[in-house]
Amino acid sequence: MTPTKTLPDLKTVLLASGVVLTLAMGVRHGFGFWMQPISQANGWSRETYSLAMAVQNLMWGLFGPFAGMAADRFGTMRVVLFGALAYIAGLLWMALVSQPTLFVIGSGVLIGLGLSCTAFGAVSGIIGRAAPPEKRSWAFGVSGAASSFGQFMMMPVEQQLISAVGWQQAFYLLAGLIFIAMIPMSFKLREPAHEHAHGQQQQTTGEALREALGNRSFLFLVAGYFVCGFQVVFIGVHLPAYLKDKGVANPGVAVMALALIGLFNIFGSFTAGQLGGKLPKRYLLSFIYLARSAIISIFLLAPLTPMSVYLFAAAMGFIWLSTVPLTNGIIAGIFGVKHMSMLAGVVFFSHQIGSFLGVWLGGYLFDQRGNYDLVWGIAIVLGILAGLVNLPINERPLLRPMLKAA
Repeated sequence: MTPTKTLPDLKTVLLASGVVLTLAMGVRHGFGFWMQPISQANGWSRETYSLAMAVQNLMWGLFGPFAGMAADRFGTMRVVLFGALAYIAGLLWMALVSQPTLFVIGSGVLIGLGLSCTAFGAVSGIIGRAAPPEKRSWAFGVSGAASSFGQFMMMPVEQQLISAVGWQQAFYLLAGLIFIAMIPMSFKLREPAHEHAHGQQQQTTGEALREALGNRSFLFLVAGYFVCGFQVVFIGVHLPAYLKDKGVANPGVAVMALALIGLFNIFGSFTAGQLGGKLPKRYLLSFIYLARSAIISIFLLAPLTPMSVYLFAAAMGFIWLSTVPLTNGIIAGIFGVKHMSMLAGVVFFSHQIGSFLGVWLGGYLFDQRGNYDLVWGIAIVLGILAGLVNLPINERPLLRPMLKAA
């Protein structure tokens, strides 16, 4: 697919999408800080808030392929703008609604919809179209670093907002921040109509989807991304509560840990993007998943101290979202970029099913057993399986009759 001359240049795309990802992912990564104050204020069990976060992640994944289809067809700007408005509505809903069922459904749908339109899947297509093939993996790494910077920057901001003005007012301020920063950046992602090389227009969205779902390597990516979602969302939401349960009473330790995850993933995502242009991406993905299982195991076996928490956070952070540029790079390399956002959304749906189970099981099994031990064990086993399932992926571009890869 060859874009018209008015397609935004790569620098503009990376800057605008970087701001969008910084806010979308940064705000979302801090939702764990609201678990205890909201649960205490409303008299809920920990499972109620966990279920809201689980539904949010599931809706994010469910809406993802459709947001990707819309971005590929109608342009990224419209999708991001709509997503920013949904995100704002979701934050206001979380601040105002205290009825458990309405809180779970409303916040889950609105925030999930907002994230599906402002996170990786929605913006991956324009990044892939703006970047030349030799720079795609690097460009995806830069976007991953931007989302990680958001986590690093927003963790202390959100915790301090809750402490300074209360959890409700913190939601209002974050909604205002998204309005004044994300919405203007969406207009920088305006895309013109795309001109397609001869024969490319023959592949419809449905054909592209069927082609991908019939491809063994694509299914391996789907399976691996399920594990990624399970691990990172469980840790991101439940780590603060886990540390407090284990006697680490200083909330600053959890804040620093989540911030370190974001800080080190800035370097990890960028490094993964760089290495993805030089080494087989499937081997890098396999290493990441196996390394996660090893790091979690060491963390659980070692004495729990603030320093061990920081070391765990730094190590996990370096490989936290490093799967994103590698996975998107494989998708673009195999299938091209015409339906990039949609295919990335399909893979990410699997990620969010894993996220749903990780965050919900964390709360459910804690309420049943009084600890997180079983969920940690599941995360370790899944990491090993994901490491193995990524090894046989075939990264070579598909050869289609009368249809060349973009």
